[in-house]
Formats: sequence, structure tokens, C-alpha cells
Amino acid sequence: MWVGGITNGKVPVFSSAPGSSFQAKPERGRGLSGLDIEKRVAGLTVTVGTQMLAAVLILALKKMMKPTNWFIPGLLVLLLANQPTANVAAATTPKPAAKAAAKPAATAPPAKSVRRQPISRDPWLGAIVLDAATGKVLYEDQADAKGYPASVLKLMDLLIILEKIEQKQLSLEDQVPVSAKASHTGGSRVWLADKESFTVDEMLYALMIQSANDVAVALAEKVAGSTDAFVELMNQRAKELGMNSTVFHSVHGLPPGKGQENDVTTARDLAILCHQLLKHPETLRYTATRERPFRPNVAGKTVIMRTHNHLLGHVEGCDGLKTGYIMASGFSIAVTAARHGQRVIAIVFDSATLKVRDAKAAELLAKGFAALPAAGSGNAALVIQPPAAPVAAKKK
Repeated sequence: MWVGGITNGKVPVFSSAPGSSFQAKPERGRGLSGLDIEKRVAGLTVTVGTQMLAAVLILALKKMMKPTNWFIPGLLVLLLANQPTANVAAATTPKPAAKAAAKPAATAPPAKSVRRQPISRDPWLGAIVLDAATGKVLYEDQADAKGYPASVLKLMDLLIILEKIEQKQLSLEDQVPVSAKASHTGGSRVWLADKESFTVDEMLYALMIQSANDVAVALAEKVAGSTDAFVELMNQRAKELGMNSTVFHSVHGLPPGKGQENDVTTARDLAILCHQLLKHPETLRYTATRERPFRPNVAGKTVIMRTHNHLLGHVEGCDGLKTGYIMASGFSIAVTAARHGQRVIAIVFDSATLKVRDAKAAELLAKGFAALPAAGSGNAALVIQPPAAPVAAKKK
């Protein structure tokens, strides 16, 4: 009996079929480790030893039994002898060689950017009602919840400009030149063109009625030299007023661009702003106007501005102030009304729908008036002056 060895680094595979001699066949595929070789040799030794023992037993049976009786026991011996051979062969048969290069795992598609859910709530993210005469809180609900003011922040633009006018640093008749940056500002606008020029007065109407973002940029550049410098003025004034939860990043309230941040405030801080703004009677001249032409003397370029405040003309005594909307925060409104010599300020902040915002704002005004002491007890309201006649826009 011959048991082969390792030839050229390959292990022979042996055939032990009855009646045949052992033949060495080189195994194709991967090389084997020393442990694999030991298993192969051990398996072969067990197989050969078992078959030799079976042959001896069969010869003994032939001598001890009649020729017709030894066949069946001999067959059983052969079957038992081959059983371990099969088990060993199964245990020592090498696994198929792994493929040389497995296919790379499928690359997962890039995750889609998840659009943030709006922070608006039904009926509001926050709300508050003030007595305009004293600043006393008449009602509040989540008034310190932080959200995005959108265009309502233009009330701060108005406050700063009116204060500059009162300080004689600016005049309503001063011309406001339009820069390329202002002319390219999107959203709600009056389509200012580069190098156009309009009075501060005309621009303030567009800021409050049309909520014109291009006008907000032009006014900021006129007052402070740049929008960044004007934002600094806005934040400084907010700090002085005690608007401690407010941070402005823009002059118009539009959604932030790449690398920019949202403007942040609360219902309470907006109420503080409105309370201060109503100390300037000129405020209501701009916020109470429902419709007005812009560029009335320029054929083909006149814009009929219409207010976004649907409570004007529909809620008793309502004469301001400002609405705002962006998708990220929903609908907001700062509203005021005067009745029987008393005035109330109401804020609905980041409401889920326009309809709910307006309905709740009207309800809050009614709630505020109901909470005030009887008329004539010292709550002096700000009385609106009739809006001035339209001022023709000047073009250069």
C-alpha cells in the first residue's frame, strides 16, 4: 500500500475504489494549510485500516461458514466498513475555494435631505394680548416659545426708521436709491430696478402694505450703509427694549440661504416691539392703509399694493399692524385695534394655517377688550390719523 506525499506544493487526492490501485491526482485550486494536510492523511489512514479489517473478517467467515451462508454477513461487514469512510471523506473534503474577488457590496444611494417639518402649531406656537396703554399682559399662551417671525420683523425696520426721522437723522422726503442687491431680492416685492430712487415715505408704504423685501434691503442700505450694519441696529434696539429671546439675521424675514440662520423671536418679544412702535403715531398711517399704487406715474410699471392683513376693514377698530409667512414657521400676525378709546395689541405667532391665524387674532382682540377696565378709566388709545394722499414716486 502506498500513501502519496506532497508534490510541488500540492496534496494528492487518493482513489480507493475496490480493485484499483491508489493514484495521485494533484488538487486544483487553492493550496492547503498544514492542518488540512493532516486531516487528509488521517482520513486516508482510517479508510485503509477499516477496509483491511473488513477483508480479514470476510476471509474468516468464508473459512468458518458454509459457502452459501457467509455471503450476507460478509455484505454487512462491507457496508459497515464503508460508513466511516464516507463520514471521514465528508469531514476532510475541502470547501470550494472562495472567488478571487467578491463583488463589492452595493453602494447605498445617498440619503435624501430630510425637509424639516414646520414649527407651526394649531392654533399657534405662541400668543399674547397686551393693553396698549400700559403694556399689561391681558392673556398669554406659550408666549415665550421661540419661532420665526418672517415678515413681521419688518416692524423693527419701521421702528428704527421712524426713530431716525424723529431724531432728525432722516427725512420722509429723502431719496432712497436702489442697489443691484435690492433689485434682486425675491419674495414679496414691488420690483425695484437698479438705480431707481423713491422717497422714504413711499418706501415705508411699500414696506408695510406690500411687505416688499426689495424695499427692506434698499431702506436698510440707505439708513446704515449695508444690510449687515442695519441688522446690527435691529439687534441693538431689540436688546434695549428687553426683547431677550430675539436674534435678527435679516432685514426682511425671508427663509435663510445656505450658511445663514433663521431670525428668531417670541410672541412676547413681538408684543414688546409693537407696544414701542405704537408710541409713534406715524406707524398707523402706514399699517392701516389697505391699498395704494406704487410708481403711479410710470405707465406699465405701476404696482397696486394690497395689504396682507385681512382683518383691516373686517374687524372693528383694526388698524394694523403686520403679517408674516414662511413655510418653515407658518402664519403670524401682530394686530392692533382701538375701540371706545381703548387699544389692544394681539400676537398670533406661527399658526398652522392662514384661516386659523386670522380667526384666532380676532378672538384675541375681543378677549383683550373684554379684559380691559371700563372705557374712560384711564386707558388712552392711540387714535389713527387718516392716511395721507398718495405721494407720487420720484424716479431718477
